[in-house]
Amino acid sequence: MPQDYDAIVIGSGSNGLAAAIYLQQQGLKTAVYEQASTPGGATRTEELTLPGYQHDVGSAILPMGVASPLFRTLPLADYGLKWIYPDIPYSHPLDDGTAIACFQNLHQTAQQLGEDEKSYLKIFEPLVEDWEKLDKDLLGPLGFPGNPLDFVKFGLKAIPSAKMLVNHFFENERSRVFFYGSAAHSTLPLTNIASASFGLVLTTMAHKYGWPFPEGGAKNFINSLIEHYKSLGGEIYLNTHITHVEELPNAKAYLFDVTPKQLLNIKGMDFPSLYRNRLASYKYGAGVFKIDWALSEPIPFTNEKCRRSGTVHIGFSTDEIEMSEKNIHQKHMTDTPYVLVAQHSIFDKTRAPEGKHTGWAYCHVPNGSIKDFTSVIENQIERAAPGFKDTILKRSTMNTVQLEQWNPNIVGGDINGGRQDITQLFTRPVISLSPYSTPDPRIYICSSSTPPGGGVHGMCGFHAAKKVVKDHFSNS
Repeated sequence: MPQDYDAIVIGSGSNGLAAAIYLQQQGLKTAVYEQASTPGGATRTEELTLPGYQHDVGSAILPMGVASPLFRTLPLADYGLKWIYPDIPYSHPLDDGTAIACFQNLHQTAQQLGEDEKSYLKIFEPLVEDWEKLDKDLLGPLGFPGNPLDFVKFGLKAIPSAKMLVNHFFENERSRVFFYGSAAHSTLPLTNIASASFGLVLTTMAHKYGWPFPEGGAKNFINSLIEHYKSLGGEIYLNTHITHVEELPNAKAYLFDVTPKQLLNIKGMDFPSLYRNRLASYKYGAGVFKIDWALSEPIPFTNEKCRRSGTVHIGFSTDEIEMSEKNIHQKHMTDTPYVLVAQHSIFDKTRAPEGKHTGWAYCHVPNGSIKDFTSVIENQIERAAPGFKDTILKRSTMNTVQLEQWNPNIVGGDINGGRQDITQLFTRPVISLSPYSTPDPRIYICSSSTPPGGGVHGMCGFHAAKKVVKDHFSNS
């Protein structure tokens, strides 16, 4: 094993790989150490059900992989990455059999909203047009924005709760429930301050870039990052579980793509008790209950728009979604939860044997829940797709504990690396001038427990790596 590096990254999720790539681009000697036998963190693809059915175990639809200010500069297509763009990024079925589609075309989407058409355009037209003036500031630590006026305009829409925003802008329940579908990705109560921000960003992504996914599985996004990293001279070691910093080779900096819980379990770090206590008080968000299906045919959605969508948001009224997302934080569930569904095989024939299909879905649940929510998820889908249950050949389920066993960063089933409310959105993991630094000058955090939080965008790793270069190599 080599003995000396400039920097070492622990963890091979998208943030860890982003950090390693940036450091290698600066001419530094780096290595990535991964505890699992397969790289990628929560971005992996496996045969979970039957032979020939490829399921994304964690992340499945990767709009931020395309939109990331870092990833979109990398030549990942040279390493086999091919993006699949569904006909419709996402849609939202309603109880009357109709649905609203988020087309990539902004105006085509707005035209479905009747009297709310102009309001929808008022919200999203400037965001889509000016996104590249905002993305680097929104996808980074809190600081003085590069385009202050645009940033303030975004903030005026983003700081309110999702409920406040839809009540202010929309007259129709249909429009409101449509926005709730994207805002609920936040895993926050939709009455919480800043819960609107998630709906604004994700919907803007759909109009600006689409909601694509990698052909052959999310693993191919990770594989392309790794191959690019290796082409720059980087090294990666798998099956290496680190319990003490001294188990690693010498380096000036160590970047950990882990959450505070895992970091506190690693010995050999010079952390004062106050900092340890602050990390220990870091708050994790709600978990998820995940299902993958091998299917005999595509999910038989009643509405044609849903059948053409890569992602389908299921929640049949604002009250239903609002109650679902509120209850999980009070440690109980409704029988009609908000459900996210992805259907890859309609657009990507490599995901299943010829003529067969896959399905992917989860609902939000209380952190650490071990209950089985298979029936409530399948009942919700059945409401929008009668006959769905008859198409199931085999299913694979994972509760919050099983997800954490699969990937220790998914603490209690929290897929965002920590609660993403206003108290931790920009100040994760602790309030600090540099959220990526720690009191030990060798140790940095580059996971989604730092700004800008969850999502396959790599920007947590990118900003952590920039801080490492500034601290240790700016005069090299």
